[in-house]
Amino acid sequence: MKQFISYFIQGLILFIPLIITLAIITKLFDFFAGLFSFIGFSDNTLLNTGLGLILTLSFIAILGLLASSYVFKKFFGFIEDKLEHAPFIRHIYSPVKDFTNAFVGNKKRFNKPVLVLTNPHSEIEEIGFVTQEDLKDFQIKDKVAVYLPLSYSLSGKLIIVPVKNITFLNADAADTMKFVVSGGVTEVDD
Repeated sequence: MKQFISYFIQGLILFIPLIITLAIITKLFDFFAGLFSFIGFSDNTLLNTGLGLILTLSFIAILGLLASSYVFKKFFGFIEDKLEHAPFIRHIYSPVKDFTNAFVGNKKRFNKPVLVLTNPHSEIEEIGFVTQEDLKDFQIKDKVAVYLPLSYSLSGKLIIVPVKNITFLNADAADTMKFVVSGGVTEVDD
């Protein structure tokens, strides 16, 4: 049963982004195919579908090309700056962007797995990730910020703990995250 749950979670991790991507591509395809039908470019449904498919694939490839260009990066940086300063949107956009970058971006933050003593009386420890070792901006000394992910969720909590209460784990960060998020049912490779 544990193996089934492990496979199921790994399947979800692959399935959800794939389905979201396919849904976006399908919507783009429907839009372009509908556009050709609406304009009346051709009475042939098969031709409109083929043109819609070609235009959808071209559109995605052009976005990829633009994403790697200097001008697009500057333009996207400008738009991103405006989003981060918009009154209501910044409270949604910035944390989502930071959280996404922490997992998959160039600024991966969950790369220092630790064991945290959260209840000394019961000797309860939790697995987390050090996200900030310097908390001087908050006038906090000799403590670190540790993110404790929750099992079966992409959420977690941030705790501030004394350095003496953490033990750095000699483990791969990705395997550690999978282990925690799966509720401890995923087997970690040696």
